[in-house]
Amino acid sequence: MELQMQLSEKINDKVIFSSWSGGKDSALALHRALKELKRVDILFTMFDETCVHTRAHGLSKRLIQAQAESIGAKLMMRCATWETYEMEFLEFLKGVENGTGIFGDIDLQEHKDWVERVCATYNVSVLEPLWLEPREKLIEEFIREGFKAKIIATKTEYRELLGKDLHNRETLKLIEKLSIDISGENGEYHTVVYDGPIFKEPLEIKIIGKHSTETNEYLIVNI
Repeated sequence: MELQMQLSEKINDKVIFSSWSGGKDSALALHRALKELKRVDILFTMFDETCVHTRAHGLSKRLIQAQAESIGAKLMMRCATWETYEMEFLEFLKGVENGTGIFGDIDLQEHKDWVERVCATYNVSVLEPLWLEPREKLIEEFIREGFKAKIIATKTEYRELLGKDLHNRETLKLIEKLSIDISGENGEYHTVVYDGPIFKEPLEIKIIGKHSTETNEYLIVNI
């Protein structure tokens, strides 16, 4: 009902875009929104300053492009450091003025406030289909709806999750055993979605390497 109210107030014939990380939350948010919207025009992804990997999850442009093609949307991207992120995001918003953006925030108020502030600059309406939903419920819905996702980044202390399929019940048991947030909302883990109801066909992803920093472990994934 809340989502329907948002839609009746905000959706028009302007551009509809999804703020797209390639992971589970943006995928489920888009899936929920599409049930009402019936379309998404653009997937917008922020890449790091090298324009090689996504800013959030370290995914390649080739993989993100494959997701967009399977969803049936145009991929648009910008490249930024964390310091220039807002400026680059505003440059994108300038081109979708008066449109609607779909975001996958769950309950981090600070980030939702930021999204609403920057989107207001160009009169872009904000749609948050997952907002304040119980995290456990969202994971269950993600699996029930047929999504498939692989864990491709973790904090170092949770490296045993790397390469696990999130939709596998054994993975959920391991997350519970590690006593971390089931949705990884504190950065404990990140995912890449490779199949689900928003895709025309599944992606054949390949793990081609691994790298680490002082605090995180990453799988290098491509198609």
